[in-house]
Amino acid sequence: SILQEVVKTVADASYNRVTVDGDTSTNDSFVLISTGRNQADPIVSADDPRYDDLLDALIEVAQKLSQAMVRDGEGASKFITITVEDARDEEEALKVAYAVAHSPLVKTAFYASDPNLGRILAAVGNSKIADLDPTKVTLWLDDVLVARNGGRAQEYEEIQGQTVMAQDEITVRISLGRGDASETVWTTDLSHDYVSINADYRS
Repeated sequence: SILQEVVKTVADASYNRVTVDGDTSTNDSFVLISTGRNQADPIVSADDPRYDDLLDALIEVAQKLSQAMVRDGEGASKFITITVEDARDEEEALKVAYAVAHSPLVKTAFYASDPNLGRILAAVGNSKIADLDPTKVTLWLDDVLVARNGGRAQEYEEIQGQTVMAQDEITVRISLGRGDASETVWTTDLSHDYVSINADYRS
């Protein structure tokens, strides 16, 4: 139905693109409810000229709310956007993005403000996508070109990476150089507080 299509599209653009530690709670839910109090005619088809505006508005709200959950993650001190570009398909882009977002070594490097490009590139390689060519991988921290052709960019200086990593909000952009699909996920660093909260909360 059109409602199911809307819910899936909105969830995939927001709540299904956020992660703190890779775990899903048994009570994590996304529900879209209409009160029916608006006097406008219902939208029953994606061909309705109002459909795209409604979808855009719902996605905007859902992204703000889902990203707020990440920002409020247990022990989180940094909000990190990970975008994977030039993948063969969206599934492949998500595999790489989540491999980076879920890597404890990458997340602790973010917490330490350590521009450890080796950890990020290793997570890309650990994503287990088929026949990845590391010589086509390019990596940016915000707008700073960090790695090209699978290795450190010649013009990159570590102070540039340290400056980016010291920020509260960081964007990691990864190009796989093998297609035109892209995906984005939002995550956090991994702090001492995260361990304390999850070790002690039932004490």
